[in-house]
Amino acid sequence: MHNGDEQPIMLFDVKRYAINDGPGIRTTLFMKGCPLRCVWCHNPESWEVEPEVLFKQSKCIGCNTCGLYPENLPHTPHYHQESKDAPADERSSRRKDLWRGAQACPARALELCGREWTMDELMAEVEKERDVMQDSGGGVTLCGGEPLMQPQAALAILQELGRRGLHRTVDTSLYASAETVTAIARETDLFLVDLKHMDSERHRQLTGVGNERILANVKLLTDLGANIWFRMPLIEGINADEQNIEATASFIASLCSPHDPQGRSPKIHLLPYHDTGKDKHRRRGTVYNPDGITMGEPSEATLDRCRRQFEQHGISVVIGG
Repeated sequence: MHNGDEQPIMLFDVKRYAINDGPGIRTTLFMKGCPLRCVWCHNPESWEVEPEVLFKQSKCIGCNTCGLYPENLPHTPHYHQESKDAPADERSSRRKDLWRGAQACPARALELCGREWTMDELMAEVEKERDVMQDSGGGVTLCGGEPLMQPQAALAILQELGRRGLHRTVDTSLYASAETVTAIARETDLFLVDLKHMDSERHRQLTGVGNERILANVKLLTDLGANIWFRMPLIEGINADEQNIEATASFIASLCSPHDPQGRSPKIHLLPYHDTGKDKHRRRGTVYNPDGITMGEPSEATLDRCRRQFEQHGISVVIGG
């Protein structure tokens, strides 16, 4: 689907008229692959770079048009474990069987998640909304997953968007090499940077990785003069406590003065917790929050307290996207 000189671009969704992924009305490109495994993740279908199949059992009419036995469908946890342990050629064969089954399913109980796009295909999709994006002060956002898991593809997309005069935003955890972050920064107008927890060991328990690389890359972006909006998934029992909010606010405030030379003020979006990822985990045969970590939506009192803590450090707060 792509020529030898073009980087493959693996997406699992394209969202038009997005209003929570940066300024204005935007087209958001959801890139597959993520090095984190956040226990609250609402896009687990983004974890693997390769395409996968989701199974909605309630839609299955038992016609067997897919030609698959129940134990070979992705709604069973043992399927994923056996696929993980299987040799590469067997894994490839299983994926091909699932893809064929998804294409054949008349009830759409099997959904293929992720496909390769050529640059021409992707830009044709983006250009459909050029007038809306530009009239609203919007543009295009690379999201995921983690777009920096496909660094060459992400860079190529950003460069092409720049040639077309479109505003470019990258929504990222910044869990990537400094070289990748530096290269991406040259072609990015705005970063949406997730800060999940300031304690590295707790961060590792919740996401599978520590936060040292992430915080170092935040400082790197600051030194490069990048425009950053911080975001935090705010979760009771996880990161909404007074100590972590204070540590997060102090870190952001330490990066720059309340008003930088370009007139930008530090900003953070607090994203109240929701558990919409549960159904997607069921459909892919994985378990949501397997260790049963207590998580909850923050109360109004918690939101007010968090807002005050950030504002005391000169950081403006937006609740939601």
